[in-house]
Amino acid sequence: MKKKRKGLKIAGGIVLGIILILALAVGYLTIREYRPDAVEAVEPGNGTDTMKIGDSFTVLTYNTGYAGLSKDEDFFMDGGSKVQPESQALVEHNMKGISSILEKQNADVYFLQEVDRDSKRSFHIDEQKYYENALELPGMFACNFKCDFVPYPLPPIGKVTSGLVTMTDLNVTDASRIALPESFTWPVKTCNLKRCMLETRIPLEGSDKELVMINFHLEAYDSGEGKIAQSKMLAEKLEAEYEKGNYVIAGGDFNQTFEGMEKYPIHNQDDWVPGVVSTEDIPEGFSFAVSDNVPTCRLLNGPYSGNYDDSQVYVLDGFIVSDNIQVQKVENIDTQFEYTDHQPVRLEAILK
Repeated sequence: MKKKRKGLKIAGGIVLGIILILALAVGYLTIREYRPDAVEAVEPGNGTDTMKIGDSFTVLTYNTGYAGLSKDEDFFMDGGSKVQPESQALVEHNMKGISSILEKQNADVYFLQEVDRDSKRSFHIDEQKYYENALELPGMFACNFKCDFVPYPLPPIGKVTSGLVTMTDLNVTDASRIALPESFTWPVKTCNLKRCMLETRIPLEGSDKELVMINFHLEAYDSGEGKIAQSKMLAEKLEAEYEKGNYVIAGGDFNQTFEGMEKYPIHNQDDWVPGVVSTEDIPEGFSFAVSDNVPTCRLLNGPYSGNYDDSQVYVLDGFIVSDNIQVQKVENIDTQFEYTDHQPVRLEAILK
C-alpha cells in the first residue's frame, strides 16, 4: 500500500510539473505576444521612378512560401507531415529559383507574401534582403507572423519572423502596415499570425491623386469568420481610397477562390476547401482581375504530382482593381510549383 501511495505521489508530481511548465510557457508567450498597432508607418524605400495618368505598368503578386514549400515538400497543416524543409541548401535553391522568376517578369511592382527574415523554418535567412539584392530593388516589409517560439507540432515550428514585402523602383511617399481583424482567441493567438495589409502610396505627376497599392495575405486555416472580417475591412479600405479619387490596386493571396471559377474542382471534401469571394464582397467601382489559365496554389498534402488530377489545385491569388484603371492582361505564370506552393499572377494595366 505504501508503494502504491508513493507511486501515486510521484505520478501526481509529474502531472503537476507538466501543468506548471505549460502554464509558464503560455504565460511567457502571452507576455511576448506580437501586438502591432492598428496602423504603423513603414520605411517607404528609396525608389525614384515617377508615374502619371496615362502610364502603363505591371504588378506581380507571388506567395513565396518562405522558400520552403517547393514541389517535393508537404506541410502538416494541409494533411502532410513536414514542419520545415529538409535543408538550408533547399531553401537557398528555392530562393534562387524564385528570384529568377521575379527577374524574368520584370514588373514595376512586386507583391510578395510569406517572406521570412529570421525564422527557424527557413534557417534564419533574411529572404527580403536576398530578393532585394537579386533584383536590385528597394523593398518594404510588414510583419504578419512574429513569435519567439511556436510550440507546435512536434518537432515544433520554433522562432518565426515573417511577412509581406512590396518591392518597386517607383517613388513611394508613404507606406503603412494596416492591421486586419484577428482570427483566433487566447491562448492560440499568442503564437499565431497577425494578418495585415501593406499599403504603399505613389503620387501621380500633374495630379493631386495617388496610386494606392495594397499587398495582403488573408487567413487560411480559421473556420471562416476571420477571412470574412478581413475581406470586409479590405473592402472598406478600397472604398475609402476610391472616394478620394485615387487609383487603387489590391493584390495577394486571398486564401479564397473566386465566384464562377470551376475549372479546378475539389477532389476530396475532407481536404482543405477554400471559401468563395464574389463581386458582392467588393465595393462598387471595383472588379477582380484574376485568371484561371493555370492554378495559383496547390494543396500541400504531398509532393506535387505534376498534374492537376492527382494534386489538388486552386486559384487563390489575384487582384482587385478600381475602374479608373484599365486592365490590359491578367496571367497566372506556370512555374510547375517548382519553388513554392503558389504560382505568380501578373497584371498589366494603364491609369485612365
